[in-house]
Amino acid sequence: MERTKILVTGGAGYIGSHAVVELYEAGFQPVIVDDFSNSQESSIQGIEAILNTRIACHRIDCGDVEALRAVFAEEGSLRGVIHFAAFKAVGESVQKPLAYYQNNVGSLLTLLTVMQEFGVPNLVFSSSCTVYGIPDALPVTEQTPTKPANSPYGNTKKICEDIITDVVHAPGSTVRGILLRYFNPIGAHPSAKIGELPLGVPQNLIPFVTQTAAGIREKLTIYGNTYDTPDGTNIRDYIHVVDLAKAHVIAVQRLLDGTGAVVETFNVGTGRGNSVLEVVHAFEQATGQKLNYVIGAARTGDVPAIYADVTKAREELGFQTTSTLEEALASAWKWQQTL
Repeated sequence: MERTKILVTGGAGYIGSHAVVELYEAGFQPVIVDDFSNSQESSIQGIEAILNTRIACHRIDCGDVEALRAVFAEEGSLRGVIHFAAFKAVGESVQKPLAYYQNNVGSLLTLLTVMQEFGVPNLVFSSSCTVYGIPDALPVTEQTPTKPANSPYGNTKKICEDIITDVVHAPGSTVRGILLRYFNPIGAHPSAKIGELPLGVPQNLIPFVTQTAAGIREKLTIYGNTYDTPDGTNIRDYIHVVDLAKAHVIAVQRLLDGTGAVVETFNVGTGRGNSVLEVVHAFEQATGQKLNYVIGAARTGDVPAIYADVTKAREELGFQTTSTLEEALASAWKWQQTL
């Protein structure tokens, strides 16, 4: 039986690589587009080692309209796209807002243009819980009002959601969309052949934790301990990256089946919040590694606490997470040890 082709932009990245594996294992034919500005060739080798097959990979910038047209023409018969390709560091976006708007919004505009030209109707968009800003009440549901973003990164996600919604609702539009608002992906594939591979200084907590445990970094800095939370540190909803990847497969299938509305939004998290200190202690518990950590100043743009209400994803997508925080952290440590 011929596999249904799905284009995965940013497919060599952290979440993208795991989604490629899950897509293939679910019977799809993923096709990767990545410019490797924030990923490494080794992730393609990891994917192919897990799947024991070659996966088509086009090394282009998703914002280059001619290059993207060439991929669509060469691959033919694409039935959908999962759009991961974006810059994603909150702090960096405050420093380089223009680069974030050009890349994140620009690449989506290019992608939607080419999808319409080639009649590719289905788009799963990698969005973020940053669109909720600092919420008035927790947990956040899909009906929680979006707020002015705390960072240019968060704003690009909000703008992209609005663009997709407008395109889908335009007269005669054939595009359907699912917007997945991620919480905090962590962990690595159980094979330890792919995982989070930050270039330079990590922007996320878990690579800092694992690099500190491995002795690559002298200490872990926890940014702020005076937030209005039980232990004073930020609270986030940490979801195992493999669980998150599986949500994309379900979303793709839902679009192909034509069930649901023309554009839908889903929170993808565990429904639980854990503080940074809880994560540190859970890591020590799961791995037996003691962490050297210090408390530093709070960062600009950081939200004190956010975690998901996942009722809608469970009831409408039939999606729920299966991994515990400890399992996710243990997989991240196993991945760090193979690096």
